[in-house]
Amino acid sequence: MARAALRLDAAALDGLLRDAIEEHGLVAAWTEVIMPTLQAVGRKWESSGERYVEVEHFLSWHVSGVLRRHAPPVPADRPGATTLLACVPAENHTLPLEVLAAALTERGLPIRMFGGSLPVESLVAAVRRTGPAAVALWAQSRTTASRPLAQHIAAIEWGVRGARRKPVVLTLGPGWAGQTTPGLPHPPGLAEAVAAVESAVAG
Repeated sequence: MARAALRLDAAALDGLLRDAIEEHGLVAAWTEVIMPTLQAVGRKWESSGERYVEVEHFLSWHVSGVLRRHAPPVPADRPGATTLLACVPAENHTLPLEVLAAALTERGLPIRMFGGSLPVESLVAAVRRTGPAAVALWAQSRTTASRPLAQHIAAIEWGVRGARRKPVVLTLGPGWAGQTTPGLPHPPGLAEAVAAVESAVAG
């Protein structure tokens, strides 16, 4: 897969990505094949004086495309069962959230995906409008991870009087490392994030 990416061979790369997902399943393919390939390409970029940027972008774009083609249609909303996925402000690494979105959709769980660098006021509005079971916030670096933001989102209540609920906020990505806070789960990987969402939806 890394060789196909280095050659910028679109057809071969798409085929290898598709085969990996079909053979291993989405979660295992991401954890055991796709993510290690992305990391290997990233290391090559870092060790070569920032060459191969085009390879990293090329690989990421094709992973994103295969995920979209593989995922089933987004399930209809169920009250209190939706998961919101967003990158924190100034964060644009969306690919891990795209993988999580595909994995949740595959399991019949409704999602709302907002992509990169969602402004705080927009995130708050989305939570209030949808009443989600879980909110997944991705931060790639410590400079973008904001514990006060995560705590603010976790404190938002929704629902009818007497039966108010709050979302479970998942802090995802390496940016949250070292910011462990009670009540803000930090799943270390895709499988754990999926399990945390399933638990939040189950109540």
